[in-house]
Amino acid sequence: MASNSKSELGVGSPSERGERRGRKSIQTRTRILDATAKVLSTKGYAGTHLRDVAEVAGVRATAIYYYFDSRDALVEEVLWWGLADLRRHVRDTLDAAGPCDNRIDRIMMAVDAHLRRELEVSDYTTASIRNTAQIPEHLRTRAGKEAADYGRMWHQLIEDAAHEGEIRSDMDLFVVRMLLLGSLNWAAEWHRADLVPVATVVTSAQALIRQALTAPHAAQQTVATLG
Repeated sequence: MASNSKSELGVGSPSERGERRGRKSIQTRTRILDATAKVLSTKGYAGTHLRDVAEVAGVRATAIYYYFDSRDALVEEVLWWGLADLRRHVRDTLDAAGPCDNRIDRIMMAVDAHLRRELEVSDYTTASIRNTAQIPEHLRTRAGKEAADYGRMWHQLIEDAAHEGEIRSDMDLFVVRMLLLGSLNWAAEWHRADLVPVATVVTSAQALIRQALTAPHAAQQTVATLG
């Protein structure tokens, strides 16, 4: 005779049963969020419908309302998380690298971390970058704060490089930051992995940005060091 575990029989203490239900609830909520990120990253805010999310998540559309009050509440959570995750990832990458010989190298590390997170790792980050500007204003509060914090992190990277004389003195640092982040974010709109490997996007972006930013004397020092 086959034996059944307590979970199979639906028995066990109330706390055990509650713990199992709690884990299942968290898993289902996570599946819904993951599915929303995937749909948002490909179809955009206007094209994201709960029936599509439910299909990807493997749940009934009505079940989504158990976890989120509305489609917009679900979208808001995904977009906030995507930007928060991107900011933490780039920050952790820089912290793990430790001190570098020059500040431009830290900018290159951030470029690499940003593009890889955006293009090959996180549907959340892709969804956030592609959709934050499309969502209604009242849904942008948390995502907007993360974007502002992320922008300040990049401002510090660029300012540190300028302070060390590694960035051309004829450049406006605010404009540099806005153009740099704008170009990195735009990659989510045009990149296709079947046509261009992410590694190629990263190395091309790094070469372009380094060439554009580096002060002449800093470039000469780099060449001399390599030689």
